[in-house]
Amino acid sequence: MAGLKFPRRYFIVFLTFICTNVCYIERVGFSIAYTAAADAVGVSQSSKGLILSAFFYGYAVSQVPGGWAAQLIGGRRVLLMSFLLWSLTCALFPLDPARATLLASARLLIGIAQGFIFPSIHTVLAQWVPPHERSRSVSLTMSGMYLGAAAGMLVLPSLVKLRGPQSVFMAEASLGFLWSLLWYRFSTDPSTLDTLKASSAGFLPLSKLKDDSSRRQAAVPPASSVGIPWGKIFLSPAIWAIVVNNFTFHYALYVLMNWLPTYFEQGLEVSLQEMGSSKMLPYLNMFVFSNLGGWAADHLITRRVLSVTRTRKLLNTMGFVTAAAALVALPSFRSAAGGVACSSASLGFLALGRAGFAVNHLDVAPRYAGIVMGVSNTAGTLAGIIGVGLTGSILEAAKGGSATGDLSTAAAWRPVFFVPGYLCLFSAAFFLVFSTGERIFD
Repeated sequence: MAGLKFPRRYFIVFLTFICTNVCYIERVGFSIAYTAAADAVGVSQSSKGLILSAFFYGYAVSQVPGGWAAQLIGGRRVLLMSFLLWSLTCALFPLDPARATLLASARLLIGIAQGFIFPSIHTVLAQWVPPHERSRSVSLTMSGMYLGAAAGMLVLPSLVKLRGPQSVFMAEASLGFLWSLLWYRFSTDPSTLDTLKASSAGFLPLSKLKDDSSRRQAAVPPASSVGIPWGKIFLSPAIWAIVVNNFTFHYALYVLMNWLPTYFEQGLEVSLQEMGSSKMLPYLNMFVFSNLGGWAADHLITRRVLSVTRTRKLLNTMGFVTAAAALVALPSFRSAAGGVACSSASLGFLALGRAGFAVNHLDVAPRYAGIVMGVSNTAGTLAGIIGVGLTGSILEAAKGGSATGDLSTAAAWRPVFFVPGYLCLFSAAFFLVFSTGERIFD
């Protein structure tokens, strides 16, 4: 690390980017592997929905505890422990659709472990990243999710075909252990750097920034000196604006992530293996648009083109309204190319919208970023539970309760995509009315 010529915070942001990348390889990987294994033995769509949503029950209950733990003992340590736990679970549990209880338990445990990750990341970023770099740093970190999903969609169907569904679990566990080793070896807390010479990594700690206003906003006091204002958090309209949009974002994302393989295979009757690299385009588009949104937001704010509040509202509205239009149009296109185009547009513009609501945690409550992220992401996780499970029930109803029913019609899939589309419109309006870019928590 001593030979690095760039600020150490850049390396921390890069490691968090790789972190989210690996997490979403795991999530997409399970969807692909389990779908292949379940379809091979004739598991019903509603039963598939229950197993696919089990992850989100564990993920939901650990979000706020994750933010609290990160605030108390440090995001860096919590991040490492959670990564080791889910990686070990992947390595030890079998992918067997016939053992539904065991498989659901494994997904629940992985959900609990991964629920600590994103509140911890936001705690780490709040400590390391100055205000003028927030949008692009958070956007880069979160775009790792989409690049991971794209990589998973490209590589893992072939791995399933060549080595079987269980091989996906082992590949994901290996990636998790490798990242844990890198994080253990190279990560550190900003407070540790205060005792080192600034030249050791070419980085001046946030506590020594020359810009006093930036220092006050960027620095995060020790958890022991902070009383968490739970009442103010839960009663704040600005926080609810973040929560509502997080719910909608993840409803759309998790429905598409978990059910796109089924949509292509049964709705459009196209094999994932035959689609080649095109199946990764929706997530690759998210990666590109997430980073475009982050850079655009920082440019608008630092050049004083728009205020923080107007920047967040502009990008959030552009993203969610365009995504809504693409989701509503999706079932009308009856080809693989049309499905890829509409899903790419919807997910890409949702990712653009993250430069609005998803960075807003650090605007309104930098000191409690992990806590607010935990509250917000709990809503996002509930969206996964509701959306993934509800979609299974919708498709089961479309098939008339028959295991051999037809899912190849637009009518069968229209309610699947219309629900998140209308939620996007509602959430965009809610954010326009209630959000702010001003700091509201001291």
